[in-house]
Amino acid sequence: MNIYDISEKAGVSIATVSRVINGSDRVSPATAEKVLAVIEKYGYTPNAFARGLGLNTMQTIGILCADSSDPYLAQAVYFLERKLRQEGYDSLLCCTGYLLADKQKYLSLLLAKRVDSIILVGSNYVESDNSQNDYIREAAKKIPIMIINASLDGANIYSILCEDFRAVQTAASALIDSGITEILYLYNSTSYSGRKKLSGFRAAYESRKIPLNEDCIQQFGSQDIKVNEVKEFLLDLSRKGLKYRAVVTSTDSLAVGALKFAKAAGLRVPEDLSIIGYNNSAIAECCDPELTSIDNKLELICNQCTASLMTVLSGEKVPVKSVFSADLIKRGTTAI
Repeated sequence: MNIYDISEKAGVSIATVSRVINGSDRVSPATAEKVLAVIEKYGYTPNAFARGLGLNTMQTIGILCADSSDPYLAQAVYFLERKLRQEGYDSLLCCTGYLLADKQKYLSLLLAKRVDSIILVGSNYVESDNSQNDYIREAAKKIPIMIINASLDGANIYSILCEDFRAVQTAASALIDSGITEILYLYNSTSYSGRKKLSGFRAAYESRKIPLNEDCIQQFGSQDIKVNEVKEFLLDLSRKGLKYRAVVTSTDSLAVGALKFAKAAGLRVPEDLSIIGYNNSAIAECCDPELTSIDNKLELICNQCTASLMTVLSGEKVPVKSVFSADLIKRGTTAI
C-alpha cells in the first residue's frame, strides 16, 4: 500500500493525501476524514523518505538566514516555519553568517538534502557584485528559490520585499516637513535593503532641494548591534561636534541605542531629539518612550512568500516580484 493506492481508494488527488498526512488546514474536514479512514483501514504508515520517493518531494523547504540572533531574521524564520507547517511542509534551517563562501556552502548543503525549495531570508543574500549571485541562479535551475526582502533577476527566482527606499524617504520627509532638517541617518548594513534605505534618505533631501550634510550619514560598523555600543558611538560623534535634531535608523536596535544616547546626553525625546526606527519589532514597544518605527510588513511578506511558493510547487505561475508598502507607526519618540 502506497500513497497512490490511498489516493485512488479515497477518490482524491495525491496532493490531497499528502496534505492530510502533513496536517495541512487546506483540506476540508469531510475530505480529511475520508482519507484518514482509508489510511486506518489499510494501516498505511508514511515516512519522509518513502514520501519523497513516491511524490518526487520530501515535503521539506530549506531556509537560509545569516544570523538567527538578529531580531528581524529570527522573526522572519518564525513566520515562515509556522506557515510552512500549516501547509504540510517541514523546514531545514541553516544559519550561514555573512561571508559569501559560507552562503554558497550552505545552499549546496540544502540542495544535497533534496529540499523542494530554498528560501533566502534577508537582503544580505543579494550581493552588489551581480556576478557573485550566480550560485543562486544555478540553484534555481533545480528548484524554486524564494528571496525575502531583496530582488534578484533570474529564472525560477521569486522576490518578496518591502519598498524600503520609499519607506525611509517618507519618514525623513515627514521630519523635514515638520521643520526638522538636521537629521542623522544611522545604519549598519550595505546589503540590498541597506542600500535602498540609504538612497531613500538621500532622496528626501533631494526632493525638497535641501542640502544634505554628509557627516550626518553614519555607519555603525557591526552587524551585531549592542545598544550600549550604539550609545557610545553617538556620544563620540557628539563630542566631535556633530549636531542634529533627529535620528533615522535602519533598524529598531540602532534606534534604541539612539534613545539611550539621548538619556545619557540629557536630551529630551522628542522635544530635543526625534528618533525613528525600522522594522516595527517587539522592542519598539519595550522602551520608554515607545519607539516610532517603520513597519515593513514582515509577517505579510513571509505569508506571501509561502503562498507564492505553494502556488509555484503546484505548477502554477506567480509574479516574480511582490512589493509591499511600509507604514510609519508613530509613537512617543516623534511629534510628527
